[in-house]
Amino acid sequence: MEANRRAIRISSAFIPVIRMAILAGFLATFTVGGMMALEGTLNVGAYGVLVFLTQRLLWPLTGLAEVIDLFERAMASTRRILNLLAEPVHVRDEGGKDLVQPVKGEVEFRNLSFHYASSGAGIRDISLQVPAGNTLALVGATGSGKSTLIKLLLRFYDPSHGDIRIDGQPIRDINLKSLRGAIGLVSQDVYLFEGSIRENLAYGKPGATDDEVIEAAKTAEAWNFIEALPEGLDTPVGERGVRLSGGQRQRLSLARALLKNPPILVLDEATSAVDNETEAAIQRSLRRIGHNRTVIMIAHRLSTIVDADTIAVIEHGRVVEQGTHEALLSKDGAYRAQWRVQTGQA
Repeated sequence: MEANRRAIRISSAFIPVIRMAILAGFLATFTVGGMMALEGTLNVGAYGVLVFLTQRLLWPLTGLAEVIDLFERAMASTRRILNLLAEPVHVRDEGGKDLVQPVKGEVEFRNLSFHYASSGAGIRDISLQVPAGNTLALVGATGSGKSTLIKLLLRFYDPSHGDIRIDGQPIRDINLKSLRGAIGLVSQDVYLFEGSIRENLAYGKPGATDDEVIEAAKTAEAWNFIEALPEGLDTPVGERGVRLSGGQRQRLSLARALLKNPPILVLDEATSAVDNETEAAIQRSLRRIGHNRTVIMIAHRLSTIVDADTIAVIEHGRVVEQGTHEALLSKDGAYRAQWRVQTGQA
């Protein structure tokens, strides 16, 4: 706002300055030319032409302020585009292989380490194995490194040490289209495009039929609220989904991922914005769709991951515990402490 105010002040001052310059030039021609005409050194006809010619030549300068303003705005946009193009690409799509089809969904993190250059936070020497069709839940405090594992799996970043394998193939050797085509991501920060609900859901699978869209919406417990809307699937969601509640946006994001039907489903706090009743319904659906599909979940509410095949507790970038819900509760460790806090036993 302050930058815009400064720009407006400069722009608004420019036009009066230009008009004063025009007035000064006109008065100079008028005065000096008039004196020369009176003295006989300048023809009266030429004097009249000069007076009006000066005005005609200088007056277009008033449009110069608008031209300069438009030029600066265009250059600001151009600089943004050029800066984006100049942004270094840290993850290069140099993998020449596709994932071997059909993708089973076995995921393995091998001695994985990564640190963010800006903060130094990250993960250190994490090794986890998720058999095909199993569910891995990642729990831990904010900033412990859970989301970093997901970003490395999707190759938003490359690890500084170790590697990740899907069905035994290192993901560095796999092209990004094939890698990300096998993974469905439901992020906590849901992004919906300007358009209808149908268009946002079908983005997960271009060319999907209405029956497929409706089935995915039902599985994600989204169909009841969609059906209640006046325009149903054709209801516009607004920019970034502003016309919908947080829980509704999250359910649409889940439905979009399910419509894609990926062999690996990643849920990053996918039920954080829904009420308890809807969360329970979504959990029932996830138990059904989790069969024959690898699911990696990040959750702060431990009640959502009690049925996971493996639960990994991450603290300060390291895995400190892993096992089933019952096995971890039998230990006097970090998971049991979190469970006691959330169930009111602490």
